[in-house]
Amino acid sequence: MGTTDDASGPQPPLPLHPHRKPRRSLQRIAALLVLALPTAFLLFGGQWLAAAGLGPADTDTRIVTGTADLSKMEAEKAETLAREAAAAERRAAAAVKVPEYVPPAAFPVVPGQTVVSLTFDDGFSGQARAAEIMSAAGMDGTFYLNSGLIDEKGSVTLRQAKNMALAGHEIAGHTFSHPDIATLDVSEAEREICQDRANLLSLGFQVTNFAYPFASGSTVASLVEGCGYNSARGLGGTLDETTCIGCPPVESLAPAEPFLLKAPSQVERDWTLQDLQDAVTAADGTGGWVMLTFHGMCPYQCEWIDIDEALFKEFVAWLENRTKTTNTVVRSVQDVIGGPKAAPVTAPQPAVVARGENGIKNADLEQWSGDVPVCWAQADYGTNKAEFGRATGNQKSTGSTITVTKHRDGDAKIIPKRDLGTCAPQVAAGHRYSLRLWYSSDTRTQFSVHYRDSSGAWHFWVASPFLDPSSELVAAEWTTPPVPDGATALSFGLALTSDGTVVTDDYGLYDVEGAPPAPGPSRLPTPAALPGHEDGIE
Repeated sequence: MGTTDDASGPQPPLPLHPHRKPRRSLQRIAALLVLALPTAFLLFGGQWLAAAGLGPADTDTRIVTGTADLSKMEAEKAETLAREAAAAERRAAAAVKVPEYVPPAAFPVVPGQTVVSLTFDDGFSGQARAAEIMSAAGMDGTFYLNSGLIDEKGSVTLRQAKNMALAGHEIAGHTFSHPDIATLDVSEAEREICQDRANLLSLGFQVTNFAYPFASGSTVASLVEGCGYNSARGLGGTLDETTCIGCPPVESLAPAEPFLLKAPSQVERDWTLQDLQDAVTAADGTGGWVMLTFHGMCPYQCEWIDIDEALFKEFVAWLENRTKTTNTVVRSVQDVIGGPKAAPVTAPQPAVVARGENGIKNADLEQWSGDVPVCWAQADYGTNKAEFGRATGNQKSTGSTITVTKHRDGDAKIIPKRDLGTCAPQVAAGHRYSLRLWYSSDTRTQFSVHYRDSSGAWHFWVASPFLDPSSELVAAEWTTPPVPDGATALSFGLALTSDGTVVTDDYGLYDVEGAPPAPGPSRLPTPAALPGHEDGIE
């Protein structure tokens, strides 16, 4: 909370002017006033807006105000322009129309025929190249995408996904953010599955099939069906010398369990051309459905689950020749399964934080899972080294500590998990929220706030002015601006934006309407203000 001069006391009398000044003098005075207005607003605009109820008040908040230096302002402008360009490109890509899905007739079962489906999980960027290789050979594949990861670093862009669909490849669902859904509570798992399909449909894709992340789906198959899918692919269940002795060699073309489709183990970096060929020829004599599961492609991705582009091209060439010389065909999962395209399904959403209710789960940080409090996440970005751990918190309870070293840019903090509803507090657009915590630090820190939009995506929103360092745990509180239209949840933390250590505990998020009094006492900032809010923190 900054200090302001009290303008309500007695003021010196205005000088008397018995004669009117010449018009030219008035013009000069008016010009000087106009020139002074921008500077005055920079210095006092925040206070004027707060006094008028148009901006967040700083009552009971330890803050240090100031202005960002020119280089940071320029960096913010460049970042803003980049975000605007990316948003414009995404809107343009979303507007690209792909052919409407027409449910095919029942897939013809030809005795002894081998049907191969080349499927790809996770939407890695190299899959765009895989689609080109397959298209050149006249093959359609199935790409199981996570809608929350499209356009992210290392993932296909929306434009690439649209081009894949236009080329005849199937776009299918794989959850919003690729969690192990078997480890989630049922409501969050349902949101992950349904939100993903709703997002992909809203982007214009014809989505009817699903694959389980981590092949973990036996307990949530009914949720997949309830979200409008026609099938769900797992991994395993076909003959394997070590893990599935006695299992059928391939899946049936009339699957007994369409929401737990059987497939060989995923293709990994150590697979050879012979391994790929053997997976296909396992159906020789009996016929059936062989679903191969790929992930990334080297040189785009070169981890243990990825395949070299040269090997993939060699395999596709072999498979293309086989389709010309044997009773083997390559089809997408959608071609084989068929079925209708159901309308999107909205999973039940958590209630908005009620008046007087603390919206933070595990607010006192007493429940931990390993090195992270339950329902919280470690969040750091940029060039720095951040170490997270436990510390003695408020009233000698358990708190969280973060130490940042080798800082060049970015920040580090703990925040409520940016999920679809289990941990992140639901909020109402247009409402303002009181953010609270106890902290100690040897350097300045600030509240960093993110919001979730209606698609489930999270965005950095706003940061508070800086808080003073404090050698002892003290209470801090900051009130957000009105929540933007379309925002559905908030997550926040106390960000370290330089080398230093911070300890935090006892978090709170309250709707300002009906919020209990903030804990105190709260220290005021020192008169010698440090530079203020750094733009662009995450």
